[in-house]
Amino acid sequence: MIDACCLEPMANATRDIEAAIEVFVHGFSTDKSRSFPYEASRVGPLWLMRDAERKNARDYRGEEWIVHDVAAEEADAIVRQHARPSFAVSVVIANDGPDEPTRTAYKALGYRLLRTEGFFVQSLRQIPDPPVIVSIERVRTAERAAQLGKVIRRRPLPDDQLGDDAPFRQYVALDGDAIVGRVRSIDAIGATWCSAMFVEPSYRRRGIGQALMAKMLHDDKAHASRCSMLLATRAGALLYPRMGYERIGTLLIFAPKNRTSL
Repeated sequence: MIDACCLEPMANATRDIEAAIEVFVHGFSTDKSRSFPYEASRVGPLWLMRDAERKNARDYRGEEWIVHDVAAEEADAIVRQHARPSFAVSVVIANDGPDEPTRTAYKALGYRLLRTEGFFVQSLRQIPDPPVIVSIERVRTAERAAQLGKVIRRRPLPDDQLGDDAPFRQYVALDGDAIVGRVRSIDAIGATWCSAMFVEPSYRRRGIGQALMAKMLHDDKAHASRCSMLLATRAGALLYPRMGYERIGTLLIFAPKNRTSL
């Protein structure tokens, strides 16, 4: 196991990215395992995230291959040999690396770029404490879990996943009894993976997202997490640095032109 999240600021860019990737694949896979086991494994120099074996092959969800510091031709050869029909290839590039050669190389191999996302880490050394204008709480009761499940249209966390030792911690922002924002933290090899950050459009630009993140990060630290990691869209990339996250790289997500994408 990589000693994830002992990330001195850019002391060793390769080590930091590899540690971040390991947190990502374990946290992301644990999150997707809520509905069916989703496994993270190594295939040569690549990480693979995919469904566990299913009885019916038509039930397989898309899988994702994670590539870092591996030539496009080598990565493509490994993926094509082992992948199921629906897959994506996500290439992680450190901040100091240009992305145009990667785009060009995968395009030449018959891939199309789906999207790019920023790779961020919060060391938990300093956590901002923004003002709170609505109630922020961790989901601890079956009633609140069921309410959140209806909002996000997913099966709620079971009762045995609502305690202090659970690998998932869900947080909601409440206006009265209405859920107007949410975020989730997932334990991953001594760190935490942040996912599903969302604030209802009519409640944005009021600091609710920052308040949710602050509550989550303080709890992460209290649970002995060494850092929090996440992927961010362009919009999210504006919020997370305010909460102490540092961008350490970029994820380029590709899909083959002639296959179903993730």
